[in-house]
Amino acid sequence: MSFQGYLDSIQAKTGLGPADFRSRAEAKGFTADGALLVKAGEIVRWLAEDHGLGHGHAMAVYALLKGTRKEGDR
Repeated sequence: MSFQGYLDSIQAKTGLGPADFRSRAEAKGFTADGALLVKAGEIVRWLAEDHGLGHGHAMAVYALLKGTRKEGDR
């Protein structure tokens, strides 16, 4: 599955897109000015507990928040 495929399936499951996760992560104090302030495990726990995402999908959101991947990546 492509990275964009992960983002599409996350949006289908949660109704939330990349911008939503960025703003929610900032509201929770996980990011500031676009910089990630926490480790992957904390993001994975948050997404599992609050959004029902599995590890692979949560790691896709983590990569998005960290800036190592972006929307449209294959």
